[in-house]
Amino acid sequence: MVRVTNAVAALRKRKRLLKLAKGFVGDRKNHLRLSSDAVMQAMAFNYRHRKERKRDFRRLWTTRIGVGAKANGISYSKFINGLKRAQCGINRKMLSEMAISDPTSFAAIAGSAKQALA
Repeated sequence: MVRVTNAVAALRKRKRLLKLAKGFVGDRKNHLRLSSDAVMQAMAFNYRHRKERKRDFRRLWTTRIGVGAKANGISYSKFINGLKRAQCGINRKMLSEMAISDPTSFAAIAGSAKQALA
């Protein structure tokens, strides 16, 4: 009877794992057991950090909008409330970009937010 080794599939599995560990430092890039642990942990952090990045960007946009709103004499919360009442559908990412790159149009939006509150 012929001996079955499963060599092709095992090699493919190891190659896939070591390919994922490419760029790791030290023995974590070329030793199977260390690579396996490192890749598993990296994948877990990868998932978690994708979620955190969304939170971080929203916090950054909020900060930028708040500074721009203060420069126009209105607080962030009143600014957002005024935009909702004025039915302005611009999202925070666009408002943040406008506060940085186009302060005059941001001032106009802040003015419409103030009018909606009054």
